[in-house]
Amino acid sequence: MSKSKVISTDDILATLCHSVTGVLTSASGNGISYSAMVQKITRTCMRPDIGCFVLFDGGFTGLVITNFTSQAAMEIYGDYMRNMGMPESEIAHSHLSDDVSNVLGELMNQIVGDFTSKVREQLHTSITQNQPKMMAINKQVQISVDTTMDRPQARRVTFTTSKQNIFYLELAMDKTEFIKLHDFDIAEAIDPDDIIADEAKKKADKESAKAKDVEQDDTDDDFMAGLGL
Repeated sequence: MSKSKVISTDDILATLCHSVTGVLTSASGNGISYSAMVQKITRTCMRPDIGCFVLFDGGFTGLVITNFTSQAAMEIYGDYMRNMGMPESEIAHSHLSDDVSNVLGELMNQIVGDFTSKVREQLHTSITQNQPKMMAINKQVQISVDTTMDRPQARRVTFTTSKQNIFYLELAMDKTEFIKLHDFDIAEAIDPDDIIADEAKKKADKESAKAKDVEQDDTDDDFMAGLGL
């Protein structure tokens, strides 16, 4: 009898870390990495300068918190805005700006969305999320966010931006294990943006081929006319 594969809390955390690096690297156009060493912590907290939390529920219950320093927040925000083609005049210059919180909140929403999609594909279970809450926090204020879990486990992971600025991700979730009873194929996620891009490319190639055919017909007509035919 083959040994069943067990997927633990730390495996789920690794999946979440991949979602963070994947989404933020794509959004900012710069590399985001995370430490291979993970801290076990007793509770999750929102810390200065910008914190965000999101709850998820379903196949398992959990809480995700990201804590950004002002430098890390402004680097990711600024790179994202420039990557979107925004002029410098429209980019905020303070981490206290609502625009910074809104952008980071949207990126957090994309991260957790990507994570829930991976959970559905890889673990064959479903989780739902609430809307991420992002806010600037005064240095003298620490906010603890509690959620009801039977046997909570908490972890903290350190992330580093391309300019060596630091931010942290904290995960609290039920102690749980997923046991793989038999092999199964993991369906490749379909990216709507890729579908749209492929269709646009096919259309452009078709129009280009049509234009070449018309150009060739015009050339043949001119040649025949030159022969007096």
